[in-house]
Amino acid sequence: MQEAIKKAEVLIEALPYIKKFHKKTIVIKYGGSILGEEKIRKTVLEDIVFLNFMGLRPVLVHGGGPNISERMKSVGKKTDFVDGMRVTNKSTLKLVEDELKKLNKLIIDELNELGAEAVGLSGKEKSLIKTKKKKAKVDLGFVGEIIQVNNDSLKMALKKDIIAVVMPMGKGEKSHAYNVNADEAAEKIAISLNAEKLVLLTNVQGIMRNPEDRNSFISTLTMQEAESLIKEGIIQQGMIPKVKACIEALRGGVKKTHIVDARIQRGLLLEIFTDTGIGTEITK
Repeated sequence: MQEAIKKAEVLIEALPYIKKFHKKTIVIKYGGSILGEEKIRKTVLEDIVFLNFMGLRPVLVHGGGPNISERMKSVGKKTDFVDGMRVTNKSTLKLVEDELKKLNKLIIDELNELGAEAVGLSGKEKSLIKTKKKKAKVDLGFVGEIIQVNNDSLKMALKKDIIAVVMPMGKGEKSHAYNVNADEAAEKIAISLNAEKLVLLTNVQGIMRNPEDRNSFISTLTMQEAESLIKEGIIQQGMIPKVKACIEALRGGVKKTHIVDARIQRGLLLEIFTDTGIGTEITK
């Protein structure tokens, strides 16, 4: 009986948030090694289906870096990165797109199995993600910088309570396809939809003042404080682009942003539907 009462209390705690976020758009970015772990992926997708059935409007943007690197290794192609960006020639671009399509279909199939209606969208189709060639200290090849999001297809899916699953490709001049960063794609999509939240799922707890000290976890901070932590070198390496994506999303009108450890069971739901959350929240 007590266990049942506890479960009911959890639902009651979630009620104000369910009411507050009803019909609100939440953009979720999911990628990296945690996308390839079946057990974690199943839990994350269950959480997204729950959000959908609770009346929220989730959009999922997925990456696929480890899958792409593994595929390149299997065909004997060398992977080169410059400032965290994959150098992408024509043959690499084809391979990138193939792997992203496989992942997109896998996610759609698993969401459908969980009872949700989902649709896969490529950023390069219907001018969903317009890009220009990204400038860097070396030629990155077919790597794009996002200049515009045409969200008509996204809005159509959301209006019908369909979960849109977006693969991070873009289209540029002369209809060239480009590989784009999934964090950047999620940020720009969240801005274009005037999303309530942008949630970046990762494989670390969140932002730490000292990565070696679990007690140094930061649960909430402003965008100004986040920028200061980058300048001070406290936020570093792979966390920098995620935090910058959160800051730019907030500047673009997104209400709140979150960095959440996908390895924590029901982490997405705990972050959205509880008073304390479990990740790092970055606000204006």
